[in-house]
Amino acid sequence: MVDNGFAHLSGVTHIVWDWNGTLLDDNHANMAALNRVCAEFGREPVDIDYWRGFFRRPLLGCYEDLLGRSLAEDEWARLNRVYDDRYRTELPSCTLADGVPGILADWLARGGSQSLLSMASHESLVGLVAEHSLDDHFARVDGRRFDTPDGSKSRHLAAHLAELDVDPAAVVLIGDIDDDGRAASEAGAHALLVASGMMSRERLKATGHPVLDTPRQAVAALCA
Repeated sequence: MVDNGFAHLSGVTHIVWDWNGTLLDDNHANMAALNRVCAEFGREPVDIDYWRGFFRRPLLGCYEDLLGRSLAEDEWARLNRVYDDRYRTELPSCTLADGVPGILADWLARGGSQSLLSMASHESLVGLVAEHSLDDHFARVDGRRFDTPDGSKSRHLAAHLAELDVDPAAVVLIGDIDDDGRAASEAGAHALLVASGMMSRERLKATGHPVLDTPRQAVAALCA
């Protein structure tokens, strides 16, 4: 278990940002998509507090538990199509998190570097980053370039850091779910978790990593 304080982050020079629920405020889009899946598969809708306590990776097992049954390969593919279609419908109403892009510019102005790593599809992520005019803030942008059996960010982060050629000990991953903390630990990096996305503060705190409310607070903690 790691320390919940911030002293160990004093040597951080590079931030790896998560996207959904961290830099992009898309909780309402995710919940609309989730409840469209529930309707399609005959389950009652759920609210965000329930989902923040339930959501986990791998996603297949999570959704099978949510729906109370196993899902055949074609059903899992249909579930993903239903979710993605509704999410894309809601996406134009999603905004950047409070303080973005100002906090990104502030970190660069202090001499830090940063990159973006998301489990969203790579092509979709690159398009959204460009749409929000954030390209120049990041040394590298990576979405999900390959699939893994457990759906974790761990292997993606290792590949991301290798491409950047940065020392993991000088890196902090800022994200909104426990898998972000797990991926950072496995890569030898630090993590700061924000309770602004799809996982409850209690579950984030249970990881042992520091937890703050917003990305703005996370950058402030690094700059303190």
